[in-house]
Amino acid sequence: MSRSIRVLVAEDQSAVRAGLVLILGSAPDIEVVGEAADGEQAVALARELRPDLVLMDVQMPRLDGVSATRKVVEDGLADVLVLTTFDLDEYVFGALRAGASGFLLKNTEAKDLLEAVRTVARGEGLIAPAVTRRLIAEFAAKPVREPTADPAVLDALTRREREVLSCLGEGLSNAGIAARLDMAEATAKTHVSRLLGKLELRSRVQAAVLAQELGI
Repeated sequence: MSRSIRVLVAEDQSAVRAGLVLILGSAPDIEVVGEAADGEQAVALARELRPDLVLMDVQMPRLDGVSATRKVVEDGLADVLVLTTFDLDEYVFGALRAGASGFLLKNTEAKDLLEAVRTVARGEGLIAPAVTRRLIAEFAAKPVREPTADPAVLDALTRREREVLSCLGEGLSNAGIAARLDMAEATAKTHVSRLLGKLELRSRVQAAVLAQELGI
């Protein structure tokens, strides 16, 4: 029997937190190991408990979810799946740039939340499809903007890896990349791992943001 996915829930609203814990606890392969009511507590508990994943609200007292995500990811404490009511603001971009492995809206169905936790725990980043479309539209609507990434970072990538990076920018899964580029899913996964290493990125979601920022 495989080990359960250990999750820390960080949410300042007690009723919402209780609901998330209830949903996660209903899955036989997921174990809630801790609960945090603010960002500072989330970081402290992540350091103490070393969960596989932190389910992180972005708007919390003492330390916001974006800053907490950055600390958790930089210290290698856990993967972070961001959950919020806001689908189009700087919280989204901030959380993804901070290294969040996934982003979901709070109105996500229970079954989709559970699957999102499993997806991120497998090492595949995840952004809700509706959010992916809006992220792309947001970048497309701002043709003139301050560059936040140096295009020279792409010089280390092969042509195929650039194609894979472009697919990540569209929010495609490994299976989607494989279908788009006519390759085996295992090959797509290998390309993703290699380009993340070359670009020194922590997650495929960060790669997706980079692809959008560079207009790939």
